[in-house]
Amino acid sequence: MKKTVQLLKGGVFTENPVLVQLLGLCPVLAVSTTLVNAFGMGAAVTAVLIGSNIVISILRRAIPPKIRIPCFVVVIAGFVTLVDLLFQAYWPGLSDSLGLFIPLIVVNCIVLARAEVFACKNGVYHSAVDGLAMGVGFALALAVVSAVREMLGNGTLMGYTLLPGYQPVLMMLLPPGGFLTLGFVAAAAQKMKRRVR
Repeated sequence: MKKTVQLLKGGVFTENPVLVQLLGLCPVLAVSTTLVNAFGMGAAVTAVLIGSNIVISILRRAIPPKIRIPCFVVVIAGFVTLVDLLFQAYWPGLSDSLGLFIPLIVVNCIVLARAEVFACKNGVYHSAVDGLAMGVGFALALAVVSAVREMLGNGTLMGYTLLPGYQPVLMMLLPPGGFLTLGFVAAAAQKMKRRVR
């Protein structure tokens, strides 16, 4: 139980893949213009992390060390394909909005890093918890960045107008706005992390 709590705390706070480890920044910067996109991408990455961690943990003793990375990529690609097809079937608008970034989860460094660092060395339960924790941590960081960018760039949150008459700051929806927002959110997370210690 203690290890489970430690894994959850690590993935969400102390070892957050985006705000602490600075992994997976491409999708964070690219799809963080709306909170809806953040929820979709966060759910997709979390599902792939959990599924791939479980399968890699099960197969860890059967995979020869020399070919483990290609094997991990094949497992991850299978889950990404499944998630991509589900999004296309049930949420076509969101799938179109996220575009190429769902298939690119295959090469997302968070997913591959967790397979290499954790899932191939631990049991199924803890690997699933690690996948969930890292996925939720990724999703939360993406949601915070997206909320700030959407509020400042559109004056909306999940499509709802917050302040009538607000003059949006278009730069927040462009790449420089993504970099600035991510930098400020990561700095705030680091400051909070130091205070908690």
